[in-house]
Amino acid sequence: MKIAIIGATGYVGSKLLAEALERGHHVSALVQNIDKLPSHAGLTAVKTNVNDEAALTAQLAGHDIVISAFSGHAAGDVYQYFVDGFTHILNSVKAAGVARFLVVGGAGSLEVAPGLQVVDTPSFPAEWKASALGARTALELLRKESTLDWSLLSPSAHLEPGTRSGVFRLGGDQLLLDAQGESRISVEDYAVAMLNEAENTQHSRQRFTVGY
Repeated sequence: MKIAIIGATGYVGSKLLAEALERGHHVSALVQNIDKLPSHAGLTAVKTNVNDEAALTAQLAGHDIVISAFSGHAAGDVYQYFVDGFTHILNSVKAAGVARFLVVGGAGSLEVAPGLQVVDTPSFPAEWKASALGARTALELLRKESTLDWSLLSPSAHLEPGTRSGVFRLGGDQLLLDAQGESRISVEDYAVAMLNEAENTQHSRQRFTVGY
C-alpha cells in the first residue's frame, strides 16, 4: 500500500515507519526535518508543516492510508498546539479523499473504572496531562466524524522501548493490565498492532488499545 506517516521521525512514528517498510509498503514520511529520516528504497521523504492545510492536503492525496503520529510534546502550549495541528491533519485527510485514517492515541482516555479515565485519576503525572488531554480531544473529534473511516490506537500506560514479539492483547476503551497488574506495551509491538490494523481493518470508526 501507499502509506503516509505524519511524524515519522518521532518516538512512535519512527517505529511505525520501520514496521511499514519491513512489510514492504511504500511510505511517504511527512516530517519537519527530513535529515532525520533513514535511506530506504521504499521511502519518500516529504518536508511538511501540518498547519498548512492546502499543502498538506496535496501531500496526502493519492495515499491509501494516512497514519498520524503527530505529537505536541515539544511545544510550549502542548494542548493547544496538538489540538490545532490535529485539526489541520483531520481536515487535510478528508480534503485529500484518503480512504483510511489511523491515529496514534494516548492511554489517558482509557477507563480504569466505569466512567473514570486514566487522565482524571489523582495519580496521573502532571507533566503528561496536557498531552493526554490533547489526545483525548483528538478522540472526541474523531467520534464526531460522520463519514471518515478512522481508527485510533491507544497504547498501554507504559509505552517503552523493547522487543518486537508480535504477541499482545487488544482491547476497547478499558486500560489493559498484565498478570502482574501492570499496563505496558513496547513501542515495537505497538507498531505491529497499528500496521496489522492498516493491512486488515478490524476497528473501523473505533478506538482500540494494545497491551500485554
